[in-house]
Amino acid sequence: MGLDLIAFIAAILFGILLYWRESKGNGLYRFFNKVFNSKELQMKADNPKGFIYQQSLLLRIVFITTLFLVGVIVVQFLIPIDLQVASLFASGIVGAVLGTYLAHFIIKSGDIIEVKSESLTEMVSETIEKGKDFIEDITDKDNKPEVVEETPKAEPKKQEKSARERLKDKGYM
Repeated sequence: MGLDLIAFIAAILFGILLYWRESKGNGLYRFFNKVFNSKELQMKADNPKGFIYQQSLLLRIVFITTLFLVGVIVVQFLIPIDLQVASLFASGIVGAVLGTYLAHFIIKSGDIIEVKSESLTEMVSETIEKGKDFIEDITDKDNKPEVVEETPKAEPKKQEKSARERLKDKGYM
């Protein structure tokens, strides 16, 4: 279990490295594209697509599985010791695919931050100003002495007879 975890983490890092390397240049993919495709079907010169970079999930899995399969075959011939290759193979493939998507997220978020850095700084400064205004409003309310407006007191009513006296006047009591 420990070796699988180590292989998984190493495969994630390997996937990040593969994706980053292909995002910078795709010479190997261009070479295979020229070998296997006719002149009309070859990719354009400004197309950045690679084996992993800008590929769908299924093609990423196929290319990474092929790469790991070639690697396992080479390791089996070089090291004649029987390793539990199946679990390491599966951990490596899943880790590498996750690593490519993690690298895509990191590269894409870096590009977005570069593009929107000016608007982000403006938004942050506006938010800071609003916060300062809000704090000033709160502190101003706390420091101002409260002015209590006195309501005019009602004029004292004329001495009217009480209810008892009115009943006596009518003769009910």
